[in-house]
Formats: sequence, structure tokens, C-alpha cells
Amino acid sequence: MLNRRQALQAAFTGAAAAFRPGPLSAQSAAAAEIWVNPAAGADTNSGAKALPLRTLAEAARRVNQGAGQGAATIVLTEGIHVIGETTLLKPERRSFTRTERLTVRAEVLPDDPDWHTGRMPTLIHTMPLPKTWNGRPDPLGGAADGMMIETSHVTIQGLKVLGLPVVETPKPGLIQRLYAISRLRRDLEDLEIAQCLFLGDDLTNPNHVAVIAHGNGVNVHHCIFRGLKISVVYWSGGSGGHAMRNCFCDGVYGSGVWTSGIQSDFDYRNNVIANCNYVWTNQSGASAAADAAGRGGRPASAAGPKPKDPTRYKIVDSYFAGNRRLAGSGTGARLDYTDIDPSFMEMSGTRVTDQPVAFERDQTRRNYLHPVAGSEAAKVGAGLFLKPVA
Repeated sequence: MLNRRQALQAAFTGAAAAFRPGPLSAQSAAAAEIWVNPAAGADTNSGAKALPLRTLAEAARRVNQGAGQGAATIVLTEGIHVIGETTLLKPERRSFTRTERLTVRAEVLPDDPDWHTGRMPTLIHTMPLPKTWNGRPDPLGGAADGMMIETSHVTIQGLKVLGLPVVETPKPGLIQRLYAISRLRRDLEDLEIAQCLFLGDDLTNPNHVAVIAHGNGVNVHHCIFRGLKISVVYWSGGSGGHAMRNCFCDGVYGSGVWTSGIQSDFDYRNNVIANCNYVWTNQSGASAAADAAGRGGRPASAAGPKPKDPTRYKIVDSYFAGNRRLAGSGTGARLDYTDIDPSFMEMSGTRVTDQPVAFERDQTRRNYLHPVAGSEAAKVGAGLFLKPVA
């Protein structure tokens, strides 16, 4: 039987089958792989494809303890992955680059010919709800981080992520929260979230925020967000290099995107925001800095110069339909919104309509949960697929 040292070595010396590069990032052919199979795996295994681990948390520990150079990939097979603790990605003796990344991805991706939604690894969060968040006592009753990113150059791809089975507000003043993917350091860069499906329900499994990230270069594309409170929070005032492209936000009861004084180079295009409370929360840079400082964040100066408010953003080739309001301003988990003038949103090729968007309900269809094929919303190209669906 392998001891722990041998198991770690086997996981990072190519004991898995040959690496199959994902479509989004240039990957090294010699990249190390760790496989996770919740049905057939064991956390005492090597992590090779033939001897997979059982939990994502153990795979992250292997990455964090490993050393060397080049890309590293955690591959999740289809099935139900129980997330009983925060998945911490914090390698101590290994760094990554834009071309040699740390990737957490599904074995089968949406553009693969044998993919269907049932093959997406399904992450169900069952961890205890801590009474702290971001290193401080939480006055709102507690918050959990599903995945905590503590390194640059990370890709998360092809996963289905569900919320936390709690009552969000069991008593007045409490807001119990899940942050599915978090990056809370301002000195990090280059986080890619792609082809993921984020689902929540405010009654049974609230998903407070799908992605919340400090630092630069947060690129969210080809994702679906349904029934959440907030889809993506770009949280560092003055940060840049961000993008949100080809995403479908449906029935989001907070807002489809949250920006905290980020730079005007925000690449926002080909998104469908439908049946939501607000399309956009625009928090000022000064407010964002104060909010972060109150939650243990680093000083705003670490993220670069703060832009003047309000910053204007280009909204390109998108479709906003059946939403209650276009823009609001607010701060904190309570979402104390105030309606604001949406003129900071410079529309280009973007349609705004009061008509709701119909989505595909047939689970056997490849475009399940996407805008119905042939509709105006579907023509925008939002959804899980990098290639058009035939």
C-alpha cells in the first residue's frame, strides 16, 4: 500500500492517463492530473485516473503540498460531489502562469460530443456554516466559502454548483450565506470561470454569490446563473482586466452583476439577463474600499489607483428582458438597494425589453436551461457552449 509521500509523488508524475487539454487554456502536455470520483474513489488513493480520490478537498490538499513546475489539473468525474469543507487552493511550493495553469474541470466538457447535462460534476455544499467570514466574526449569522482561491492563474471549468441547504434568514437580521467561489486577496490575478452552471433556490438551497473576487483579471464566460442572489461580484475598486461574456442570468433575485468601482476596460458582452431584480449593481470605489476594510480586506491602494465615480461601462451585444430595474446601488449582504440612473451603462447593440425570456425545460435537450432555441435571446450566444449548438 502506498504511504502518503508515495501517493503524492504518484499523483504528480503522470500516473494518470495522457492529459487531454481543455479548449480554453494552453496547457503543458506533461501537466500533472489528479482525478476525483465520488463513487469509486478513496482519499487514500494516489489520485491517478485508475486510482482516483473521493473528495475535491483532498485533491486541493495534494496540489497545495506538491512541488515542481508546470500546469496542474484536478479532473472531476460525473456524479454528486459532496462539499463538506472549503476547497482551499493555496499551493505553497508551486506557482502557475497564464499558459501553465491550475485547473479544476469536469472530465467531459459541454462542447464534447458525448456531453449532456447529466455528465456535469454536481457540487452539493453540506459544510457547517461558520460564524465568521473572511477571518472576522460575522454579525449576520455566518457564511461559508465553497472554493477559496489563494493563487493566480486558475481556471474552473464545466461544473454544476448548487447552494447550501439552509434557511437564509431564519431570524430577523440574519443572512446565512454561501459564496460558491471566492478570491479575497487583492494581489492575485487571472481567474477564469467558464462553462459552469450555478443553481440556487432561496427557499431550499440559497446560493448567495456564485463568484466573488478581489484582484485583477476575473474572466467569467459561458456560464449560466439561475435562482441565485448575485451572479458575480468584481470587488476590488480600481482593478482591471475583467470580463463577463456569453453568460445567461435568469431569475436572479439580487443582481446579474456587481461591480465595485472597477476600471472601464470591463469587457461585458453577449450576456442575457432575464427575469431578475436588477441587471447591475454599481457600487462606488470608495464604498467598496470601506466595505472590504470592514471585512478584513487589504487597503484599497493595493489594487491600484481608484477611478472617479461613476465609471462608464460598454454593454455590447447583450439582451436585458423582463427585469425589475436596470441599475441599483448598494453594499453588504443585505442588498439595501437604491435605484440609480443607468446612464453609466453605454449600450451598443443591446436590447432592453419588458418581455420575459423563455428557457428550455426539456432535460433531454442539449440546450436545457438555455434560452429557447430560435428566440431573440438565444441569438445572443449566451450559455455553456463555446461552439453554436446544432
